[in-house]
Amino acid sequence: MTGNVVPPKSTVTLDVVEGNLEVGRRAIVKGEGVTPKVTVSGTVYSEGDCDFECSLSAENLDGEDDITIKGDLEIKNRVSIDDGRLHVSGNMTAKRVDVGRSITVEKNFNAEEVDVGGRLKVEGDTTAKKIDVGGAFESKGMAKVERIDVGGSVRIGAKADIENIDVGGAVEVNGGRVGRVDVGGSFASREPLEFEKIDVGGAVKLAGDSKGGDIAVGGHCKVEGDLKFGEIDVGGLIYISGSAEGGDLDVGGKVQVRGNLKLSGKLYVGGTAEINEALFAEDVDVGGRLYARKAIVNSEASVGGAIETSEGINASYISIGRRGKVKGPIRANEVVIGKKARVEDVTAKIITFEREVKARNVYGKRVRLESGCHVSGEVQYTESLDAERGVQFSKTPKQVEKLDLDLQS
Repeated sequence: MTGNVVPPKSTVTLDVVEGNLEVGRRAIVKGEGVTPKVTVSGTVYSEGDCDFECSLSAENLDGEDDITIKGDLEIKNRVSIDDGRLHVSGNMTAKRVDVGRSITVEKNFNAEEVDVGGRLKVEGDTTAKKIDVGGAFESKGMAKVERIDVGGSVRIGAKADIENIDVGGAVEVNGGRVGRVDVGGSFASREPLEFEKIDVGGAVKLAGDSKGGDIAVGGHCKVEGDLKFGEIDVGGLIYISGSAEGGDLDVGGKVQVRGNLKLSGKLYVGGTAEINEALFAEDVDVGGRLYARKAIVNSEASVGGAIETSEGINASYISIGRRGKVKGPIRANEVVIGKKARVEDVTAKIITFEREVKARNVYGKRVRLESGCHVSGEVQYTESLDAERGVQFSKTPKQVEKLDLDLQS
């Protein structure tokens, strides 16, 4: 091989090397100048562990074992270390990087394609097109990456600008922007985040003022503040400490929103929905209980358990399940109250009470009460009242010419 050779276990001082440079096992290479540096026009070959007590610039860097660069590393083309570690105490730049065990860069890291079998740790900023790491990836500064594929965990200490994230374990970022996120474990952002799609098997935690597209979570989702989204699908619990605005919200367990919840689509909850302020939605389907200051539903609201509001629920169609309980006024075009349910004031054009429903006041256009129902207040209707045998009225029902039956916001 033409070029220069540094013998094993030797210490050599170099400056500019024309051609290739071969460095023997356990050799030490020093550079010249105030800021020591070695410049190689060709490829640096390392046969074993070696140290560069200087900055290094070369066309390629090929090695078998550990390489330490006590300065900057500037590789125009390729870094390839079969079964070793690369440690750079300064900045590192390269086009393609393939390291078998781990890379540590104490300042900034810039590359196009990176493949590391173990761990990639960057103390500064990271810029790359593609990062593929078998273990963990950490960038304490910002990360601007088109694609990250990591088997273990990812941690970004500053703003993120990442198109695609595919991680088997956990991801933690410090706000910024992400495109598509696919994580097997958990995903967290400590600062506001813009996102396209987040798909996580375990848990999601977002800072307030985050906004983006869809979120799918197998476990639970927690948002510290306000959130704007496309669609959310959560298997367990979602908690939002502020207000939320989006399309559909589908939750298998429980929803807790401390502010307003405004949906252009449907709210589907298998368990309980607790909205401290107002709920606005196209459709609502709650298997258990619904709590809100008020609920405005453009189309259908179906609740299996209980509804509790201070200002009432308005919907085109409202259905309350068997033995359901409603605290607060109901106002709709059509209302169906299930068997043995308990309600307060009901105002609708079409009202149906199944058997043994108890209500306070009823105001409707056409009212049908099955046997065993009991109205403790008044019943007023404009067209018809169909009351089966055994219905109890505290006051005689009254037919009136006009009632205010239009839905109100």
